[in-house]
Amino acid sequence: MADMKEMYKKIIGDQFPDEMKITLGDQTLVYRKRTWVIDGEERGLRYGENPDQQAALYELVNGNLVLGDCHYIEPGNGLVSAISEEDMIQAGKHPGKINLTDVDNSLNVLKFLMDNSACVIVKHNNPCGVALGDSLEDAFTKAFRADRVAAFGGCVALNRPVDKATAEAINSQYFEVVAAPDYEEGTVDILKQRKNLRIIKIARIDRLEEYWDKRFIDFKCLIDGGIIIQQSPVNKIRSKEDLKPAECEYQGKVYKIKRLPDEREYKDIIFGWAVEQGITSNSVIYVKNGVTVGIGTGEQDRVGVAEIAVYKAYTKYADIVCFDRHGISYKELELKVEKGEMDKALKDEIDQKVKEDRGGLPGSVMVSDAFFPFRDGVDVGIRQGITAIVHPGGSLRDWESIEACNEADPPVAMVFTGQRAFKH
Repeated sequence: MADMKEMYKKIIGDQFPDEMKITLGDQTLVYRKRTWVIDGEERGLRYGENPDQQAALYELVNGNLVLGDCHYIEPGNGLVSAISEEDMIQAGKHPGKINLTDVDNSLNVLKFLMDNSACVIVKHNNPCGVALGDSLEDAFTKAFRADRVAAFGGCVALNRPVDKATAEAINSQYFEVVAAPDYEEGTVDILKQRKNLRIIKIARIDRLEEYWDKRFIDFKCLIDGGIIIQQSPVNKIRSKEDLKPAECEYQGKVYKIKRLPDEREYKDIIFGWAVEQGITSNSVIYVKNGVTVGIGTGEQDRVGVAEIAVYKAYTKYADIVCFDRHGISYKELELKVEKGEMDKALKDEIDQKVKEDRGGLPGSVMVSDAFFPFRDGVDVGIRQGITAIVHPGGSLRDWESIEACNEADPPVAMVFTGQRAFKH
């Protein structure tokens, strides 16, 4: 049996070519494999998704692809694929595939949040905490506190130059990667105290909004060697004017939503729909005041993922309450109570607060990447005190979901995006 600890330390190398060409009809895209000289050793990716998988990163360097009326992204727009040795301010060690795909998916969400200081924390290619803030430190702190547990060892992406307050906040926790458009004087020294932290500068982060509508070719390789090719998606929701009040017709009767979102809810709807672009489907999330509250990802049924997002909201809320009160995680408290090292009353107090506050869910917006096929998913959120819902619409039973919102006391707002946000 291989020694896993030793496998994680090694760079396995790869046999992939230095150049790759993809021809689509009479047009050819040319890609160059990226390597970096770190500690005197030139290598590409450390390994793939697992330490026994070879992997390579390629940057688009030539070819302007036009198919029909769609102009795909052109060379010279590199973000993650263009990272150089100089951009790896502290490499820690050669990056692996997951390090870079986590950064990439962070930017995939961050590009919709450029009007405010924002932070996206990704773990296993899914956001675990996303937040807007009055400052960069505020955004980071809110994103981290949204899910302290999952953020451990994650990737932090920021859309403003890192200042000292933010650097100190990041340095107080364990992360694998931090990516930002720049680092103010003295901040790198703070971050370098974490010797294995990969500190990456991606200069084009300050221009991320330009990537909002840029399409790329998305490949999915099959186990038989076949390939499915598709356009990348485009988020069409930029403002509340792009949303439609929930309305449908069923058996000759028109069903309309009673209440439309207020301004705060509209802001959270647009924020939540942006976060959805980076989450594995099927997904349902809850957001409030520009912060994720509960994120449910990758489930097979919609009511199930709505319930999982509630469960996660409750558990994350319990953890942060416990940490604020006792300086330890909720799971540590549970273990200490079981061992008789801490009073069970301390745990009971936290459990009671979580129950009373319903995991911080009341007042939040429920966001679904696809329509609700039945009202059961909507009812899950309504029972937790959500005040507004956004989803694509288009179900034969949209009328049930509209009725559920109208029957709620007070009525819950609902709007349709008219587009789905599946990400497989």
